[in-house]
Amino acid sequence: MCGPLPARPSLGHIPPGAGRGTRLRTFTCTAARAVAMGETKMSLSPLAAELNARLDGECPAALRLLSARGRAAYFPHKGILGQSAEARGKRINATIGVALEEDGRPLVLDCVAEQVELAPGEQVLYAPSFGKPALRQRWGSMIRAKNPGLADGGHSVPVVTCALTHGLSIAGELFLDPGDRLILPDLYWGNYRLIFQAAFGAVLDPFPTFVDGRFNVAGLAAKLMDGTPGKRVILLNFPNNPTGYSPTEGEAIEIVRAIGKAAAAGHDIVVLIDDAYFGLVFEAGIHETSLFVPLSTLSPRVLAVKIDGATKEDYVWGFRVGFLTYGMAGATRDTYSALEDKTAGAIRGNISNAPNLAQSLLLAAYDHPDYAAQKAEKHATLRRRYEKVVAVLAAHPEYAESFTPLPFNSGYFMCVRPVSADAEAVRQLLLAEYDTGVIATDGLIRLAFSSTPLAELDDLFANVDAACRRLARS
Repeated sequence: MCGPLPARPSLGHIPPGAGRGTRLRTFTCTAARAVAMGETKMSLSPLAAELNARLDGECPAALRLLSARGRAAYFPHKGILGQSAEARGKRINATIGVALEEDGRPLVLDCVAEQVELAPGEQVLYAPSFGKPALRQRWGSMIRAKNPGLADGGHSVPVVTCALTHGLSIAGELFLDPGDRLILPDLYWGNYRLIFQAAFGAVLDPFPTFVDGRFNVAGLAAKLMDGTPGKRVILLNFPNNPTGYSPTEGEAIEIVRAIGKAAAAGHDIVVLIDDAYFGLVFEAGIHETSLFVPLSTLSPRVLAVKIDGATKEDYVWGFRVGFLTYGMAGATRDTYSALEDKTAGAIRGNISNAPNLAQSLLLAAYDHPDYAAQKAEKHATLRRRYEKVVAVLAAHPEYAESFTPLPFNSGYFMCVRPVSADAEAVRQLLLAEYDTGVIATDGLIRLAFSSTPLAELDDLFANVDAACRRLARS
C-alpha cells in the first residue's frame, strides 16, 4: 500500500486586527481555495465515489495523486449520452440533440458535405467524449508499434483530446490542486504557464535543464527528493520545446532510475509526458521511444500519463486531435477504465468531445496504403534541415563570438544564447532590418528549422550573427 491520503492543508485564519477589506480578500481567497480543494460540504457524486473506490482498491497511489477535481470527476454513463446510446437502432430515437433528414441521414448542408469525401455521419455528427472507438484502438496499437516493449494491455485505451494543449489541460485538472508543485526543466514551452499556473494555480518548480551540455538528471532527482514523502508531479517534454533536445539512452535510464528511487522513498509520483514531437529524432544514441514505456511499469507509486497526438507526428496541426493514455505498474483493466471514465468526464464537462471530422480523416489516413511512406518522406525533410543546421554551425566557428547554441538533436527547434546582446533586442533588429523572424524567450533565441526552407538556413544564422554583433558593438 502507498500510505494514507495526505492531510488537507489549513485554510488559514483572519488576523484579529484585520480590516474589512483584508477580511473580505482573505475570505474570498480561502473560500476559493476550499472549493478548488474539495473542502466544501458538497458530497461527491456516487459515480465519482464508485470510481474512487475502484482506484483505491487496486492502485491506491492513483487515487492519492488525483486533485480534488480529479476525485470529483466521473462520466455520466446514465446521462444524456448513455441514454442516447441505449436508444441507438430503435425505430424512433428522440434522444440526441442533432438534426436528421426524414430518412435518418444527418441534416447537412451540401456546400459542407461536398468539401470532404466522407459520409455525412463521419463529418458533422458528434464523436463520443472518449473519442471514436476505432481511433482509440488504432492509436493504442500505433503507440505499441512505435514503442517496442510496451505490452498490449499494459496501458489504458487512449482517450481523445482536442490536441496536446487540451490534453495537458485535462491532466492539470485531474492531478493539480492550487499550490501543488509542478517539477519541470527550466527551458519549457511558455504555454505551460497558462495551462497549469494561471488555470489551476500550480506552482511551476523548475530545475536547470542542462549541466555541462547534458540533461540535468541530478537536478530532477533533487527536486523529487526535496521535502517529506508525498505527492510529486513531474512534466517531461522530449523532444523538448524550445531546445529540440532529447535525452541520450544513458540519460533516459538515469531519469527513470531517479523517479524509481523517489518512489521507493515513499513519494507518489505522476509523470506527465508531453510527447508532442515524438519520433522526430535525428541522431544515433538518442532515446527514440517514449519514457512512457519504462515508467508505465516502474512502480505502483508511479502513474505515467502519455499526452501525445497527431498534431506534430502526422503534420496536421489544425486538426486538433490528441490522446491521453495511462500506465502504472499493477494497474488492471478496471483501474484504467476508472481513469478513462474520469478523463472522459472532464472532457464532457469541458468541450464535450473532440471534432468528429478530424478524427474520421485521421482514421482514413491511417488506412491509406501510402501512409507510412509519406510520413517517412516528411521526416526525411526535417532531418535534412536538422543536418543542414549542424553543418552551418560547424562551418562557422566565428558564430561562437555572437551566440552559443544549446544542445539539440531532435524535434522542430534549436536555441542559441546571445553572448553580449539582449535576445529581445536581437529579435526586434532581425524583424526591422534583416527580414527575419525568430522567437525570443527567457534570454534565448528559438529558431524553428522545421518551418525554414533548406535554402534559407545559411542566411538565417548569418542574420542572427550579424544582429548580435551590431547590438554587442552598440
